[in-house]
Amino acid sequence: MKRQRGAAPEPGCLRAWAAESEALSGRWRAARSAGPRGAEAAARQQRGAFGELLLRMRGLPAALPTLPLELTVLYNSLLFVLGTSDHVIEGEAEGIRQGLLRVLEACGSSGQDLSTEELWQKVLQEVTDETLRAPLHRLGALQAAWWLAASRLRSVAGLFQLLSSAEDLGRVPCSVGENELLALLKAWKVPAEVASMSLVQSAEDLKETLCTAAAFLQGLQEMEAGNLPAALSLLQEAAGGLCSKRVLAQIYTCLGCCARQMGKPQTALQHLKRALQVDFQCLPALYHVAAVYQELGETDVELQALGLLYEALEKKPPSAASSSPYFLIRTELLVHTPIHTSLLRHRQPSEVKYLLAQRCLQEGRVADAVEHYLDFLAVLQEGLQQQVPLDGGSALPRIPEAFLEAASALQQDGRHRDAITVCEEVISRTNDLIPRMLQVEEGLEQPESPSPGTGLAGGLLSRKKESLHCLTWRAAAYLHQGWAWVKLGENKEAVTQFSRCLSELLRFPLCGPGAEPTGNLLAEVEVLQKIRLLSLIGRGTQFLELGKHKEALLDFHYGLQVLPGPSLCTWFRVCSRRPSRRGNLLLAAYRITWGPRARIPAANPAPSSSHTLGSPCTGMTLGLPQDSELLLGEAGFPKRQSRFPFLINFIIKPHIYSIYVFSLFFFFCALFPPAIQSP
Repeated sequence: MKRQRGAAPEPGCLRAWAAESEALSGRWRAARSAGPRGAEAAARQQRGAFGELLLRMRGLPAALPTLPLELTVLYNSLLFVLGTSDHVIEGEAEGIRQGLLRVLEACGSSGQDLSTEELWQKVLQEVTDETLRAPLHRLGALQAAWWLAASRLRSVAGLFQLLSSAEDLGRVPCSVGENELLALLKAWKVPAEVASMSLVQSAEDLKETLCTAAAFLQGLQEMEAGNLPAALSLLQEAAGGLCSKRVLAQIYTCLGCCARQMGKPQTALQHLKRALQVDFQCLPALYHVAAVYQELGETDVELQALGLLYEALEKKPPSAASSSPYFLIRTELLVHTPIHTSLLRHRQPSEVKYLLAQRCLQEGRVADAVEHYLDFLAVLQEGLQQQVPLDGGSALPRIPEAFLEAASALQQDGRHRDAITVCEEVISRTNDLIPRMLQVEEGLEQPESPSPGTGLAGGLLSRKKESLHCLTWRAAAYLHQGWAWVKLGENKEAVTQFSRCLSELLRFPLCGPGAEPTGNLLAEVEVLQKIRLLSLIGRGTQFLELGKHKEALLDFHYGLQVLPGPSLCTWFRVCSRRPSRRGNLLLAAYRITWGPRARIPAANPAPSSSHTLGSPCTGMTLGLPQDSELLLGEAGFPKRQSRFPFLINFIIKPHIYSIYVFSLFFFFCALFPPAIQSP
């Protein structure tokens, strides 16, 4: 005989299903009491068991007498689905939609064409059976968990407005300044649970978890939006909610980062130390502690914190078992935002070792920096995939740039031959990555908002830009080698390396005098111009040491074309060392250019040791001096300190071409003295 739609199944089936559900829940409670590890294995088993039971129950038409048990089994099944996943998957909530459709089917209605939000509204407004109220509320809380994980806060707020009656909403009104979603969650009154319905996680615990996750998520969103006071308030609300020690430590870490952005470093340190007290394995908190001490100028404590972080990452201790009860729905499953990932990102040992090297070099602790750089390079040689993170949030520069930084540190430590060896590694690795001639057409400039038709041009620009980076690394390596040979007193070897650097730069024609590069390659071209200038200055100084004055004069004149200011001073300084007649001619040119009372700068200023680790326009860390004038001091040439800034602004900038013509005239006068008649 055929069963009629909406008719109740046999009482024996209903009792058997209820008994099986109770048995499965009992096994889960026993496994959970054994500890988190046993609970994780049992959760995977119970997920399949509850899924099979739900399929058997849905094999029959929907009926009101069985719907409370069916919705309870669905609730338990979805709890295990969510609890055994590393992250929430939107499609896994389809079971909730199917459950709502079966409720409407049992009531003689349908809602196949409705969205999930509309379906919930229809079910809660049309279904008046009191036995279904508690199961539907539990499913609603589970639906809110899925929407919260997807950051659909409006959908969550709308659902809880439907779940809470007018009396419930009036009991806890949303006061001025209070978060609306948190007020709705707190106002929701969890229906009383029937003793015969065995749940693997109570709705009350689920409500507390939702409140904590909502406060945490919204706090991170406010922090990302720059609304720091609201973020601080929400994160403090989350810290008082139900969560594990691991999540609590993460919340305190975010509180510390928020206080740091608000300009309260001492408050930030208190929150970060609290995070480490709650969970000593919250290593992101230790990383942010080092960052706060860097802002405070406490270099010793900062380096000590980074050293402790490196040791902790090297030891890789086993994860400590949480003393909190094991819940299937946990806060960490529901909170996923970019800023959350950024603030709580776990660093690799190679990153921390690089930061130690970088900070030691910046603070002038060259010997320590060299040791850290050598350790870091050894890590790179061991295996890139395991030691170097490949995501965009890494603090590491490109690998050739790290080698160039190490070479700079070795040179500052007096280990010039080691620096030459490190640079040779960069040169050999980039040998086959650069075309013989590198040209980037203006038509390949990537637009700000690329359209589907610009993909090919954007890809071509990206490849050529990468080739330009390789050219920059290779030229910088030759430049480092040249100055290393200078320090070793090998003038001819230095000239060779500077010449190789300039030869490499010929692959990419730089802009001429008075023209400035435009487009996406502006930053890269500026770095190449800086490298060319330093190479010309370096080779010119070595030509002077070798007595090749004409070649030195040519190099300094070419340097004038790359960057007029410091090169002009260098050109004058060099040529003024020539015989008196040429020196007098150049002295006259200098005074006409810079003013009648301009004095010749001192011949041997103290060398400058101020270096930077990178170029602010590109983010490249090439170990180059911060300004080309610094290298003039290292070469024994003065930095220009003009006493006539008005003349500089009036003559050089508006009439740069006239200066070039004027300088060329005296350049030829210096080269050909017979052409000048003595008075």
